[in-house]
Amino acid sequence: MDATSKTKQQVLVLIKPDGIKKSLTGNILTKLSESKLVIVGAKVVRVSHELASAHYQHLKDKPFFRELINFIMGDLHGYPYNRVIAFVYEGDDAISKLRKLAGATNPEEADAVTIRGAYGRITTKGVFENVIHCSSDPLEAEREIKLWFKPEEIVEVMYPTKEVVVEKVKETVWL
Repeated sequence: MDATSKTKQQVLVLIKPDGIKKSLTGNILTKLSESKLVIVGAKVVRVSHELASAHYQHLKDKPFFRELINFIMGDLHGYPYNRVIAFVYEGDDAISKLRKLAGATNPEEADAVTIRGAYGRITTKGVFENVIHCSSDPLEAEREIKLWFKPEEIVEVMYPTKEVVVEKVKETVWL
C-alpha cells in the first residue's frame, strides 16, 4: 500500500462522564465532524463494573486501574452524569483522524485546538479528565466495538456474525 492509499476503519469513541457533566457533547461532536467520518452506531450507556474492567483490561496491573474504573463508571461525577455516550465511527483512516482530533491523553500535553486540549484538565488529585476515548488501533477498535455494541446496534456490517438461539435469557422489554 502506498502513502496515498486509504483504509476503511472503524473506531469506538466514548464521551466520558466528565464530558457529559461539562455539557460538552455538542462541542465534541462538532469537532469530530471535521473528520468527515460516518457515525454507524450510537447509544448512552450506564457503565457496569464488568464493562469498565473489560474495556480497560490492558491496564489492570497499573496502580491507577481502580480509579480509572470508577471514573468511566461515573462514580466521581454522580447522577445524572454516571454514564457515557458511545459511538462507532467508520471511514478512511478513522482511527488516526479521530485520535488527532482528540489530542494527547494527558490534557496538559494536548494541543489546544484538540478536544482534550480545549476541554480536558488534570484535577488537583491528579485525575486526567480528558472527556473522550478513541480506540488506539484496528485490533483494539474491533475488541472495543464488540464489547460496547451488539451487531444489531450498528447500522453497517463490519465484522462477521452468526445467529444463535439463546435460551433462559432474562430480558427487560417494553410493557
